[in-house]
Amino acid sequence: MFERFFTPIVAAARRLGLPQLATAPFCPSEVSGSVVTPADAGFWKRLKLSLGPGLLVAVGYMDPGNWTTSLQGGAKLGGGLAAVVILSGLVAIGFQLLAARQGLAANADLARMIRLRWGFRAAFPLWIAMEIAIIATDVAEVLGAALALAILFHLPLPVGVLVTSLDVFLILGLKGAGFRRIEAIILGLIALIVSALLINLALIGGPIGPTLAQAAHPIDALRGPNGLFLALGIVGATLMPHNLFLHSSVVATRRDESGDVLRAARWTALDTGVTLSLAILVNLGLLVFAALAFHAHGLTDIADLQIATRTIAEGDAGGRAAGAAATIFAIGLLASGLSSTFTGTIVGQVVMEGFLDLKIPCWLRRVITRGLALVPAFIGVIWLGGDRVGDLLEASQVTLAALLPLALAPLILLSGDRQVMGPLVAPRWALVSAWSLFGVLVAANGALIWAGG
Repeated sequence: MFERFFTPIVAAARRLGLPQLATAPFCPSEVSGSVVTPADAGFWKRLKLSLGPGLLVAVGYMDPGNWTTSLQGGAKLGGGLAAVVILSGLVAIGFQLLAARQGLAANADLARMIRLRWGFRAAFPLWIAMEIAIIATDVAEVLGAALALAILFHLPLPVGVLVTSLDVFLILGLKGAGFRRIEAIILGLIALIVSALLINLALIGGPIGPTLAQAAHPIDALRGPNGLFLALGIVGATLMPHNLFLHSSVVATRRDESGDVLRAARWTALDTGVTLSLAILVNLGLLVFAALAFHAHGLTDIADLQIATRTIAEGDAGGRAAGAAATIFAIGLLASGLSSTFTGTIVGQVVMEGFLDLKIPCWLRRVITRGLALVPAFIGVIWLGGDRVGDLLEASQVTLAALLPLALAPLILLSGDRQVMGPLVAPRWALVSAWSLFGVLVAANGALIWAGG
């Protein structure tokens, strides 16, 4: 059924003399097992070969939506919500580990396992839900990248939104690239994000230690102005449902020659812990940056990225070299949006192949996702105006929060199924913890949606 829709598009590309567009060279399904760890590999070689898949997951925790929630929390409440950033990040690591172990144990990603286990009637609505989550994330990436382009090149926001559609050429430019090259590009973009953040912290200045010390009093922060709403926003932006599907798939790009799944799981856990801890530090750094740049100067009404960058550029945030700080901030924001371009394409391919058993070229997958994201983003900046970008970003995070339980429930159910997981089945304490956290997250996200409404 679905092939009938996409086949004419691919055929048209061939008639235009672009047969290479019919392939998807760096999608997980075509590079599975591309990095093999020898059975006799030493520690450092095994470490080098194992690290990588977590990077693609980590960028999802550094996207413009996360930037927005961390900046808002730091501006309004200083460092008081630092504990929320850390705890929500640790919860995310726990669920990502479950997803990675499921992918290793079943040798199939979460979307495919849902279809095989519960059938197409369950898979199809979940596919729709995850497509909405991917598009909601892409809306945030479009708006973040458009805002960065507006700062760097003085482009009007609507023009910047349209320019972001050109990222499909990044996908085409990677024709024939291996997964390790994609991981290297992602690593470079993450390094750019981290560097921009560190430089901005140095330019703004201020006491970082005392700001972080406020994390010891999270209750006081929650009782502050909009404290609970801001905390729930951070939680909702941290754990994104489609990242679970991504992680369960990209672990297939690693294979241990010995076939020891327990050892593979241990090294995957190391990869996940290291890379997602870096993401936690980035979000923590953004919170501290906002606390020093805005909260310390009484600038607590920082509603979105646009107001934040404008405040930095005008020098009202304190520190020195305001213009340079705004430019560097924009560079980091642009890197955040670009890095998610790759992962958005891959996870879109994963959920489509897994839920529908349908393969289409990666370039076409990217065109579909970005095209659907451009519509609300473009209409939003035209209809609501450039000053309402924050409302669109907030709406994207609320959407992700609402869809989160739909990904968590089947993941936890599969993680406790010994027939699926074998030696990697989750122990009882882990399942109890997962279901408890599931309940807390559902309640928290429900409160966020209620407050947002």
